[in-house]
Amino acid sequence: MYSYIKGLVADIESGYIVVETGGIGYSIYTANPYSFEIGKEVKIYLYHQVREDEQSLYGFVSKEEKDLFLKLINVKGLGCKMALPMLATGSISGIIDAIERENILYLKKFPKIGDKVARQIILDLKGKLVSSGMVEAPVNDELVEALKALGYKPVDIKKVVSKVSKENKIEDQIKEALKLLLK
Repeated sequence: MYSYIKGLVADIESGYIVVETGGIGYSIYTANPYSFEIGKEVKIYLYHQVREDEQSLYGFVSKEEKDLFLKLINVKGLGCKMALPMLATGSISGIIDAIERENILYLKKFPKIGDKVARQIILDLKGKLVSSGMVEAPVNDELVEALKALGYKPVDIKKVVSKVSKENKIEDQIKEALKLLLK
């Protein structure tokens, strides 16, 4: 129903912001409300949820974030209140990478996501996020962090990460990256 809203941030609460436009204040649930500033003009992409007992607006800073949210809420057993914290605590590329590599442990770190829901997310979304053109192939955040911990510079890491096979386990990816870095 709504695509986006432009207006001034009038208030910030723990789970939502209030955006004022045209003399009306809209309460919009966002992943990271404190990333906004009161008095700043914003453009927020919206999802309007209509249920029997309530209507809610969910806001996103980018189309990619909104698209991922919409894919997540279509997973059986995963609603808006579970998908929004995933976006708050994880990066889009990290979530997609975890789904593509079937990293259940990464998905279970999010609030209210257990083994069953994590497996359902992978079952429903694996292969659909990258192939749909929604986002580029994700950078493996876990590999990048491991190489940083080993003391490599971000410039060098960026050069080799794209060459590493994403099909392998993380241990094999690290070995492959180290071989490339030593050349």
